[in-house]
Amino acid sequence: MAGHFRSSNVPAPKAFPEKPQFSDFMKPCRFEGEAMNLEIIGTIPRELDGTFYRVMPDPQFPPFIENDPWFNGDGNISAFRFHNGNVHFKQRYVRTEKFIREREANRALIGKYRNKYTDLVEFKIRSTANTNISYYPPKKTLLAMKEDSPPYMMDPTTLETLGLCDFDGQLPCTTFTAHPKTDPDSGEIIAFGYEAKGDGTPDVCYYSIDSDGTFNQVVWLVSPVAAMIHDFAVTKNWVLFPIIPLTSDVERLKAGGEHWQWDPNMPLYIGVLPRRGAQGSDVKWFRSPNAFPGHTTNAYETPDGNIVFDLPLTDKNVFFWWPDADGIAPDPREIHSQYVRFEFNPRAESLDLPSPKVILQQDMEFPRIDDRILSKRHTHSFFDLMDPSLGTDFQAILPVLGGGHPLYNALGHLDHLTGILEVYFPGRTHMVQEPIFVPRSDKADEGDGFLIVLVNNYHTMSSELHVIDTQDFTAAKAIVRLNLRLRAGLHGNWVDAKDLA
Repeated sequence: MAGHFRSSNVPAPKAFPEKPQFSDFMKPCRFEGEAMNLEIIGTIPRELDGTFYRVMPDPQFPPFIENDPWFNGDGNISAFRFHNGNVHFKQRYVRTEKFIREREANRALIGKYRNKYTDLVEFKIRSTANTNISYYPPKKTLLAMKEDSPPYMMDPTTLETLGLCDFDGQLPCTTFTAHPKTDPDSGEIIAFGYEAKGDGTPDVCYYSIDSDGTFNQVVWLVSPVAAMIHDFAVTKNWVLFPIIPLTSDVERLKAGGEHWQWDPNMPLYIGVLPRRGAQGSDVKWFRSPNAFPGHTTNAYETPDGNIVFDLPLTDKNVFFWWPDADGIAPDPREIHSQYVRFEFNPRAESLDLPSPKVILQQDMEFPRIDDRILSKRHTHSFFDLMDPSLGTDFQAILPVLGGGHPLYNALGHLDHLTGILEVYFPGRTHMVQEPIFVPRSDKADEGDGFLIVLVNNYHTMSSELHVIDTQDFTAAKAIVRLNLRLRAGLHGNWVDAKDLA
């Protein structure tokens, strides 16, 4: 592969750039190790017996791309083991091909985000494995995922990297989503890959995997444009693919440009495909006005066959560091995602979606549900909120904030039946990352359990875990002090101890 920008004469930086995404709380951590019996304020509920895994982009070497985005760091996995009221911590990098070769070279070798033509060497698999981490029951391993490549397998106890996962040779395409879904009744894993035939291709490959690891179907389809499909949703009978209006172009990549470019004229497409027995030609690409769809909450079907689909939505480019063709990007302080609900007939002849209903006007993202009701009607959801009226001391936080990542100062719990919003505010010098939900027990009612969230404490410049009981949402049941700073992460999941046994 001849990369026009590849040169062995590119100097190796010894310090991280003086950019917001590498400064203050966002300074790369570059830490591997463990700490037993973390300090706990309050009481860890005895029902919590399992491990909270999360991943953050955390570059082991300074990039030679000066304004490298936060998203381009190496995947560093944190594991918080809850047992008998105690919490133990372990952290380890995913040993990707990139990580190993850069450690051997003692410098960064990868170039721009998802642009292989700017690398110093050729990689077989260019993954940073830095977007999500989840459990894969057929192999009893973790999957460290980034949506431009196959996942890496890791030992859930030691966090040792076990190698690339091609699902015993069954993976049909070059990419695997960072947001696979698991059917709570059958254990079936529903997944897909976009840019499935390589960078800049409009091909999407949808597949589902039986609980024993066997691929039970593979469907190839073509999207209206080569663009980002970060998250998706499933119902009992349908799969939904919301396309973010960030487009990819191979010629731009070869010229050393960015992988993504915002297109303000592109509609929001939502592809709808029958979940089982479909062909690629069966997909319907519904349209809505230009907007950025956030992480999906859930989707389900009404008795009359309509699809209900909840998610955050904004009319601005959330990934503002990738502007449009004219270099125009929004001020991040003006980006505001409302909580919306699309309801539509998947068999309708018109491909124009009805306007979504706003179910919450507050700025929110990273929604989670009780995964036991995935693809069914949900009545509770949990998410990050930004509400400046809560009393956050922005004057104290801003000088040490760092940048390049979203900011949320509270957690929200929405009862979708009553419309009642509960808010957990962690403190005046705190920001929250993505929460996870853990049921109180297998037989607990939907939404009855605990939220666990990693919290940035800008007063102590360290990280904390806050544990919130959903029956008393406005106060923390326990605060676990890590006494270590973990920069902003992306996603994570809970794995119950009985599933690891």
